Amino acid sequence: MQAYATSFGIGFTTGMRSMTACAALTWAASEGRTRGELIPDGTGARTLATAAALAEMAGDKMPFAPDRRIPPSFAFRLAIGAVGGWALAGRHASPEVGALIGVAGAVAGTMLGRSARGPDSQTTSGRARGLVEDAVAVGLATLVVASADRHRRAFPPVR
Repeated sequence: MQAYATSFGIGFTTGMRSMTACAALTWAASEGRTRGELIPDGTGARTLATAAALAEMAGDKMPFAPDRRIPPSFAFRLAIGAVGGWALAGRHASPEVGALIGVAGAVAGTMLGRSARGPDSQTTSGRARGLVEDAVAVGLATLVVASADRHRRAFPPVR
């Protein structure tokens, strides 16, 4: 089951902050910790994904920020959870099962994150809970990347 912990972890991160998970995946790929060549690993990809993650964190506190449970947002989180779960499944694990576990993590992160966050992000306490959620997402993403198995690649990463 430990071979799938990173799959669930990246899915859970996706449920809280989808772009933080995308950034974590690019960093993991740059360290050779992802399966296959699906995740970009260059400096440009890491910079763009990290900037998008920071923008998402800032935008999440705005009054016009959509609910993470609306169909397009929720579907995006499930897709990123699946890709991340597949990419980070342990070396001796089934990537297909990793994808399903990533989706389960995304569902859990979406629902639990929204529940912990509460309905109002416009109050001081709502913004504070949002900042805590940001910190948890970044911490979990960092832990997931650090604990992911190293995968052998057919070609070395392009820099």
